[in-house]
Amino acid sequence: MAELWQTLTTVEWDTPQVVVHRGRLEENITEMAAFAKAQGVALRPHVKTHKTWEIFAMQAKAGAVGLTCAKLGEAEVFLQRGVTSILVAYPLVGVRKVERLFELLERFPQAELQTIVDCKERAGELAQVTAARGLELPVWVKVDSGLRRVGVLPGEPAAALVKAVHQMPGLRLLGLLTHAGHAYGAASSEQVKKIGQDEAMCLLTTAELVQSDVRIELGISVGSTPTVKTSGAVLGVTEIRPGNYVFYDATQVSLGVVTPERCALRVLTRVVARPEAGRIVIDAGAKTLALDKGAHGREGLVGYGLIVGQELAVIERLSEEHGVVRIPENSPIRVGDVLEIIPNHSCPVVNLTDELIVLDDFGARESWDVIARGNVR
Repeated sequence: MAELWQTLTTVEWDTPQVVVHRGRLEENITEMAAFAKAQGVALRPHVKTHKTWEIFAMQAKAGAVGLTCAKLGEAEVFLQRGVTSILVAYPLVGVRKVERLFELLERFPQAELQTIVDCKERAGELAQVTAARGLELPVWVKVDSGLRRVGVLPGEPAAALVKAVHQMPGLRLLGLLTHAGHAYGAASSEQVKKIGQDEAMCLLTTAELVQSDVRIELGISVGSTPTVKTSGAVLGVTEIRPGNYVFYDATQVSLGVVTPERCALRVLTRVVARPEAGRIVIDAGAKTLALDKGAHGREGLVGYGLIVGQELAVIERLSEEHGVVRIPENSPIRVGDVLEIIPNHSCPVVNLTDELIVLDDFGARESWDVIARGNVR
């Protein structure tokens, strides 16, 4: 694949710059929407990856039923632009957090805000304050399918929580939800598929345990871009929540999810020094590329990104504003050259920039604001 920056040969790039190839972005969005439609499941993409209005608008046009986000701050940004169905897939713990939730509900009465619960005590507290306001809050029971992060264990523990939440005035039970983030630590594509199968089945098995007690149809919601083509194809799953798929990244390439050509987001960087024949310095450091060597703290990658067309180059270390790259001593790379990097993890890279420069094959260029950047509360 030709480097994206070469499509605008008359442009003198000011680097580092995060760029997106519009054609590949559209292809990724269209493909996931087609998958959801073929499986008969709702697509509620996670916007933490792109944090932009333009990309969510593309997802909505392709059939997304709403969006998923991590924080109330992200939800507010998209509510202000008219989105009416949002899942905040994060525990809302603390008095101020719950107050902010109700403030949003008052400001945007036409919108549905969903959230998650993973223990009886927190669910009870949320139910009490919601009922006291005469409201009913739609919630999912979050199940830990293996990541060992937030979530109640599947089987009897999750079933007990489902039964309890179903009886709580103030809460409207939507179903069971999980995120198989541990797939990012998989050693092979076969293991990714196994995790995806288990992701769906642990929810479906739990749902069977409560059929006679909870006489409503429980939604079954799965996430994780690496596993979604497996878990989303399991009969009984009703919703998928992938996020990274709009861009993909070096992590997805390493897991065998996609080829590098499918990665729509790149970082353009300039060589600022070549102190030795086998070492160059670039102007993209940790404040541009982030320090991930794999999602969820996994360290499954070599270096801090893939340099397109330079398979033997390794981004060995990052300072805040410098990247140190090992190259073959006979490499023709020179000071001043612009290189193109597929980052290890596209999500934090987007959160570190104010804008995405979007390019197409004909040289058209747009600037899209990262409207939810920094909304971590």
